[in-house]
Amino acid sequence: MSFQVVPLSPTLFAPWFDLAEEALTARRAVRVTADAKPGYPCRVSLVDAEPGESLLLVNFEHQAADSPFRSAHAVYVRRDAAEARLAPNVLPPHFAGRTISLRAFDAGGMIVGAELSEGDHAGPAIEALLAAPRTAYLHAHFAKYGCYACRIDRA
Repeated sequence: MSFQVVPLSPTLFAPWFDLAEEALTARRAVRVTADAKPGYPCRVSLVDAEPGESLLLVNFEHQAADSPFRSAHAVYVRRDAAEARLAPNVLPPHFAGRTISLRAFDAGGMIVGAELSEGDHAGPAIEALLAAPRTAYLHAHFAKYGCYACRIDRA
């Protein structure tokens, strides 16, 4: 089963970088500077920020379905990040070296399956979850902190 990784759109966050600190706080966001790599995985570019890069840490509603699994969590977004354009069946660079929690959802936003996988080797687990007839899409999370990483659709 072919898959396509879907990053967040930079247009969701671009205006936020010019906001004052109090306006960011009102939006449950903070400005941070990367001080290590890896450690600051951008959800737009799907790569880790370089040390010294400016990012926003934003509370983002990644699962907006009207279900018990509606969910928001913190995500990093790099300033001026270009949206990743990965080919089908290519895992994002920010999966490398991280344990990934894969969550399969049906069209109504209910969980219908889940797997843990080492990020560099998540392909077979992704394919198996997408092969299930009830699966409409997947969400990947960084298992250690629980943060949303990206959406994964059938290609």
